[in-house]
Order: sequence, then structure tokens, then C-alpha cells
Amino acid sequence: MADRFDTQLIELGITLTEKQKIQFHRYYELLVEWNKVMNLTGITEYDEVNEKHFVDSLAIIKAVKMEEIHSVIDIGTGAGFPGIPLKIAFPHLKVVLLDSLQKRIHFLDTVIEELGLEEVETLHGRAEDYAKRKEYREQFDLCVSRAVANLATLSEYCIPYICVGGSFVSYKSGNVEEELNGSKKAIRLLGGELSGVVKFQLPGTEIGRSFVQIKKNESTKKRYPRKAGLPAKEPLGQTQ
Repeated sequence: MADRFDTQLIELGITLTEKQKIQFHRYYELLVEWNKVMNLTGITEYDEVNEKHFVDSLAIIKAVKMEEIHSVIDIGTGAGFPGIPLKIAFPHLKVVLLDSLQKRIHFLDTVIEELGLEEVETLHGRAEDYAKRKEYREQFDLCVSRAVANLATLSEYCIPYICVGGSFVSYKSGNVEEELNGSKKAIRLLGGELSGVVKFQLPGTEIGRSFVQIKKNESTKKRYPRKAGLPAKEPLGQTQ
């Protein structure tokens, strides 16, 4: 199984050191162990976790030159995807993981400690709230999210965190065209522009994925994001 993981990563252009392989394996063990007492993932088979969580998280290198990225924030990180796999594979990254559920943050803190990861911060709370704080607002080269949400909503959560010139990349599956069309106004209002969509299949599978790339051209107006709950309830650009 480990050979399959290695092969899939090599197809992406990633070669792991022994230390990194051990970190991924320990991450898998902790995920399965904690999943018995809390809902972290519906995927627990070794090769499936490698493929659908680890390889999928790292496939972003098809859209982003990760060696040029220094700081990343992962919004709605859940069990740590894609933030922790990115940190393991690209140790130079400074990573912030944000999630609204305290139990998940406790799990993530355990993973960070057990794997010996440095320069990783966890935040418990809502994206709308932390985006108002100057130590996080417009402080990141890259914002990523695998969270399942409308792209207009995700854009309001994520674009405020990235610096001008930085990027927000949303992990999507299925047909994204309709969602893209419905989010263009929101992206523009937030200071961004759609810079591309990278479509691909996970190596060695028939699983189709898309990376939606949004470039930030100007500072986000202070009124965004709106108060907690509103971006999801009334997606930006669709109600005003």
C-alpha cells in the first residue's frame, strides 16, 4: 500500500523522505484512532485515506508553486486537510488551521505534537470573526479550503485572509461551471478575480477534481466578511 502512495505522489512530482513517510503513517494512525470516538472522516481504509485525503490534499501543486509560498491558512480544516499534509510535504510552510469545532482542534493539536510539526497554529472559531483581526487579515500568501460550501460563501470566508497578490484555492469536485458563474460578482466585490480552474484526476484513479484559483488584486473592503452566519445564509453577490 505504501508503494502505491509513493507512486501516486511521484506522479505529482513529490518524493517524500523517510521522516515524512513516518509522519504520514502516524497521522493515519491518529486519524483512525480518534475517528472511533468522534466523526473526523468516513474514510478509514489505509489506501483510501492516502488517496482521498493525503494525495488529494497535495495535488494542489498542479495549481500552485508551493516552493514560492511561505504562509498558508486552511479554512474549515476539519481533520486537517489539506493543511497538515501540505505542512508535512512542504516543511518550510507556516500554516494556520481554522475550524469551528473544539473537538477537532484538540485532535489537530495532538497530531501537531505527535508529528513534531513546527510553525503550525490552530484556531477555534468562525472564519468571519478571525478575518476581522489584524494579525490574520490579509496576512497569508495562500488560503486553501476543502470545505463543502458554495464558492461565493467560501470566497467571503477566505479572500479577506490573503494578502494582495496572494491566492485562494478552493478544492472542488464535479461540475463547477455553474458555481463559478454564480460567484464572480462576490469574488470581485472581495477584491479578487478568477484566475483559472485546474481540472485533473487523482493519480491512478478516475476521481475527478478541480482547483478553482482566485487571485487577490486589491485589499478587501472592511465591511467583508459580513457577520457570522450571513455569508452562508445569503451568499454575496446573489442578494445585493
